[in-house]
Amino acid sequence: MRNNLFVAGLMVGFLFSTTVSAQGKNKSSEGDEVLRTTPKLVVGIIVDQMRYDYLTRFYTHFGNDGFKRLIEQGFNCKNNHYNYAPTYTGPGHTSVYTGTTPSVHGIIANDWYDKETGTDVYCASDVSYTSVGTTADAGKMSPHRMTVTTITDEVRLSTQMRGKTIAIALKDRGAVLPGGHTANAAYWFHGANEGKWITSSYYMAQLPKWVMDFNTSGKAQSYKKAWNTLKDIKEYKESGPDDNAYEGLFEGETTPTFPHSTTALLDKTNDFDLIKSTPYGNSFTADFAIEALQQESLGKDEITDFLAVSFSSTDYVGHKYGVNSKEVQDTYVRLDEDLARLFKALDKNVGEGEYTVFLTADHAAIEVPAYLKDQKIPAGYVDNEAISEKFSEFLKYKYGTTDIVKNYSNFQLFLDHEIIKNLDLELAAVEEDIAREFLGYDGVDRVYTANQMWQNEYTQGIPYILQNGYNQKRSGDVLIVLKPNFISYSHTGSTHGSPQIYDTHTPLLFYGKGIKPGSTVSRTEIPDIAPTISALLGISFPSGTSGKPLTMVLE
Repeated sequence: MRNNLFVAGLMVGFLFSTTVSAQGKNKSSEGDEVLRTTPKLVVGIIVDQMRYDYLTRFYTHFGNDGFKRLIEQGFNCKNNHYNYAPTYTGPGHTSVYTGTTPSVHGIIANDWYDKETGTDVYCASDVSYTSVGTTADAGKMSPHRMTVTTITDEVRLSTQMRGKTIAIALKDRGAVLPGGHTANAAYWFHGANEGKWITSSYYMAQLPKWVMDFNTSGKAQSYKKAWNTLKDIKEYKESGPDDNAYEGLFEGETTPTFPHSTTALLDKTNDFDLIKSTPYGNSFTADFAIEALQQESLGKDEITDFLAVSFSSTDYVGHKYGVNSKEVQDTYVRLDEDLARLFKALDKNVGEGEYTVFLTADHAAIEVPAYLKDQKIPAGYVDNEAISEKFSEFLKYKYGTTDIVKNYSNFQLFLDHEIIKNLDLELAAVEEDIAREFLGYDGVDRVYTANQMWQNEYTQGIPYILQNGYNQKRSGDVLIVLKPNFISYSHTGSTHGSPQIYDTHTPLLFYGKGIKPGSTVSRTEIPDIAPTISALLGISFPSGTSGKPLTMVLE
């Protein structure tokens, strides 16, 4: 009996010690999970010029594995906005990845007037580096004008540079800026007469063999083909008539109608830039991204990698045809298939549940004002020539010279502070006088001054958006806002850049490891993306972060 009790005691003791040991292990594991989520790969996707309503308008045409997969299995931020202007590609990509606005990160536009040098500069240009993969100047790029770190930088830093970052886009700025300062590689498409993916000596001395092999595979040439709708055009009831006066033309076309199969598209073997203006540019980007995923072994170990992909053809198509066109609808139906291909490749190469995705846009777009006018909606176009002439007369009358203005770009006036000083004038007074003058011009809705941006702290509305876009060292002295639905652009096609809601409202979808399925109509802002990913990973926020983590998105 005593022996049986002894054995029973040993068994209880063994079971208790095993339970305690297991509980201790589980607590340690659970503690780590509370601190961070460790996807093998983070995939950032930016769709150039994507309005939020494209998700809802075209939803019934999407398959189950592209946009719907993100929406139905991920988290959908339905009221997501850019909180600054101007809403352009360069600042958009930068703001997504830095978690802040141009007021902090310094990328105030695609191109801007540099007050220090008195010259125009491009957001990604850098003549101190050389092109890699081409003899053209198209590769002389770097992220040096971006003054803070990105989420991609922070992932690299947190892994002691062992995690890889690869950034890909048709546009150079769509790859260089998301890649951050520490990317292993950023690749963009050089069309012209070459049709190659290229990079800069900032990243490497020569292209990897897999990129050179891809460039000689004939893929680019294969996408120079007739563009017809993926589905029967009669099914595209969510967009306007195919033949209308609001759309641009390819060379050789007489009407903006399907199929697009002009000589320019099919026979100009030396003009690869044409691919950008068709949905095939997105397919080509997906092909290259999938190849990079495989060849660079992204997501193959426990150290988090980052793949940043921007789909740029949506912007080219939107600019040419406008947001209500059959062409835009077909482009998104086809992009849905390209996303499905990418996600399936991620499932296969990284593993389902082992990666995290976010998808957003770098800006949205306006309806074609000519179309809106025909629907009796207030809209129109600004006559720049008439405004310039009238403003020059004002300057001569008021100050005796037009030299008081150095530059006008991105709806901002840059004044010559030295001339103002020599004329014994107060800068703030000159700014206000010019602002009042512009308020009287057709198409102008409101005007703000640099002095206002310096002296006030705005928390809502248009001035809040302008202030977030205002960089003290780089922005101008007078900021002009056009009336809603008024643009300075061609009478065909859509554009963007304003602080108006049709340019700021973009999708924001999260999906995958560490993401809680659901949705919200609470306002979210673009700078919230990077700190959300940082919080998920348990790493430092980008150095200029002004956004906040979206707690409702995270498990």
